[in-house]
Amino acid sequence: MLALLLVLVAAAAPLLAPHDPAAGSLHERLLDPGAPGHLLGTDGQGRDMLSRLLLGARPSLACGIVPVAVATLAGTALGVTAGLGGRVVEQVLLRALDVLYAFPGILLAIAIATLLEGGAGTTVLALSVVLTPAVARVAFTEARRIRSAEYLEAARVSGAGPVVLALRQVLPVVAPVVLVYSSSLVGLAVVYAAGLSLLGIGVAPPAAEWGAMLDELRPSLLTHPWIAVQPALTVLAASVVFNTLGEALRHRIGGEPHDTGEPHDTGEPPATGEPHHTGEPRDTGGASADRGRHPAPEAAR
Repeated sequence: MLALLLVLVAAAAPLLAPHDPAAGSLHERLLDPGAPGHLLGTDGQGRDMLSRLLLGARPSLACGIVPVAVATLAGTALGVTAGLGGRVVEQVLLRALDVLYAFPGILLAIAIATLLEGGAGTTVLALSVVLTPAVARVAFTEARRIRSAEYLEAARVSGAGPVVLALRQVLPVVAPVVLVYSSSLVGLAVVYAAGLSLLGIGVAPPAAEWGAMLDELRPSLLTHPWIAVQPALTVLAASVVFNTLGEALRHRIGGEPHDTGEPHDTGEPPATGEPHHTGEPRDTGGASADRGRHPAPEAAR
């Protein structure tokens, strides 16, 4: 409900904003929250903070939701293909994803955004590339778990081709798990997008975007902290809202990545939210080294 409310507020931001977010006044610079006519104060150019935060929700949420949607589609397609394909197809796709997965997520996003021209489109592209490997791992684990199921064997015997198997038999099983996991990535994507804008390689000022606003307000952090921290608190609130949405979907749908309990000979970390304990030390092919550096499946917890 809170996530839906946040999206609706972003959609209706031009109607809800009490002032023109681009109109400033040198006589009203850095007014404290609660100043007459400015509930949350003004920034260094005298622009109303409440209006800019409301208008900033549009690009900030778009740069969080759109990359997750792209990564969900691309990652599901790659994961299902790897899960149902032969050994060669599986290894080629997984090793290609491992190349991306080897880099810390935020550093990979910075590298891509630096190579391209900054802006919302660059941010969406960079975050889509960063998030796709993690979604593909979840989809691959689920597809691999059921690829030897009896109903799939029956469908193959009846003459169903790979595309029919993927769309009619595998996708309905994989989709709920991927949807739950992807919903928890939106908050992370919002934080990443704000970080790129803060570094000057995302959405650039004077656009009203939360990360760009943080960049503009950095000089005022020590003198007017209650003004400077507002975009950061907004990013934090949006991240918490979407993480809560992911947990709610997890409990309602029951979409939890499965671990087959078999040795992972492909070198990828398990896609479950909890470690798989066997009572013996386990080599996950570098999974522990990646933990916390990239939006891996276990990071969604």
